[in-house]
Amino acid sequence: MKNMEMKVEGSVLTITVDLSKEFGESKSGKSIVIGSSEGNISIPDNDDIKIGLNVYRKKA
Repeated sequence: MKNMEMKVEGSVLTITVDLSKEFGESKSGKSIVIGSSEGNISIPDNDDIKIGLNVYRKKA
């Protein structure tokens, strides 16, 4: 994971991403990556539920 934290409290999943960080261009070069799960991953303590997250902005 890049710049992404997850926590589960009861039945609520909370995802935290620091929007001030950047990790360079996407593979296509069209956007700037801010955070990513880098594919589909299980949420904490539950292998049955998956998440795939990409946070990006358009390249200037």
